[in-house]
Amino acid sequence: MARTLIRRLLGGVLLFTAVVVASFAGAAAFFLTAAASTAIPVLAAAGLVVMAGTAFLIGRPAFTLLGARGPRRAAMLAALGVTAAMAVLASVTVLRPGPIPQAAPAPAGVRYWELPTGSRIAYVHAPATGTPRPTPVIFLHGGPGTPGEGIPVGGEALAAAGFDVYSYDQVGAGRSTRLPDVTGYTVARHVADLEAIRRTIGADRIVIVGQSWGGSLAAQYVAAHPDRVAKVVFTSPGALWPGSQPGSDRWRRLTPEEQRRYDELAGSPRMLTMSVLLGVNPNAAHALMGDREADARFHELALVGRNAGSCPDAPVREPHGNRQGFYVNQIASEDFLRVPDPRPKLRHVRVPVLIMRGSCDFIPVEGADEYRRTFPDATLVPVANAGHAIAGDQPGAYTRLLRTFLTER
Repeated sequence: MARTLIRRLLGGVLLFTAVVVASFAGAAAFFLTAAASTAIPVLAAAGLVVMAGTAFLIGRPAFTLLGARGPRRAAMLAALGVTAAMAVLASVTVLRPGPIPQAAPAPAGVRYWELPTGSRIAYVHAPATGTPRPTPVIFLHGGPGTPGEGIPVGGEALAAAGFDVYSYDQVGAGRSTRLPDVTGYTVARHVADLEAIRRTIGADRIVIVGQSWGGSLAAQYVAAHPDRVAKVVFTSPGALWPGSQPGSDRWRRLTPEEQRRYDELAGSPRMLTMSVLLGVNPNAAHALMGDREADARFHELALVGRNAGSCPDAPVREPHGNRQGFYVNQIASEDFLRVPDPRPKLRHVRVPVLIMRGSCDFIPVEGADEYRRTFPDATLVPVANAGHAIAGDQPGAYTRLLRTFLTER
């Protein structure tokens, strides 16, 4: 009798092991298949077949150990039930799309460029008034993939000073093109789009105002087309080159409640599965979670930390309706890590440069100072009581600095 009890105990342990190992094997098959396919049904089928096969191979000796017909039948039914329940749970929590809010309507004034690069770019334009100037101003938003809405702070003042002012949603963000192949969101694509925009508006040279990642993009454009840039303004610029950029502490500024909410959003089974797929095959991740859903989740995450980049006593920022682009954020950020160092070229570019940095910016001052030391004709101006978004925290000082620098007064 003791021997029978031991056999059944070992059979039960082996059966439990079969279910656990089968679950991990099914997940591994799902992700390994993603390296060769972007069809989610194929990935799911591979996972289920491997899961069932593993459960059968390991479970078969367990049924032998269980011995008697009654326990064996009960164990078999239990194993099948648990395996089926886990498959259903995975389908519900991972494969079922999440809620997608309705997109906000485009405000008046939004127009589109159909660029030769293949990008359809949404933009707004504040035409010059008074005595026109030959060099238009182009604002570059941050992110990657975090557009603004409407004419940026300072844009109307620059238009009144004679500048044609443009602000656009970079490819993959806002109301601009989403690429079917998400690996196309490269730094080179962004630079090519900006050069195509310069040609489209018929400008021999342009003035660039780059915020955060927009500053990183502006530096890449200057390195590629130094003769097409009249002046550059970097506001709270991101990395000039990732290999020399110090780390930032933005996400360490979250409150405990904000951190809990962030972990809850980022740690959902569907988001985690998509994140793993992103490292295996970005287009498989895109097939699992389309642009609208991924952008909505990205927007929710951004809302959690929207005040982490401001000074401690700054008012709460109200979000706008122009949606972020998740895949351009992930892919372009990863591609940026591989771009060649632009500093050797930029050290020989004689373009007037203004750099603004807020006193509460989460990016260490060494980042802005890297710009000052690289560009031969650069001035770094600290802005008191301002965080990463200087235009939002100190709009008056920001606008005065822009206007003064660009009008050469």
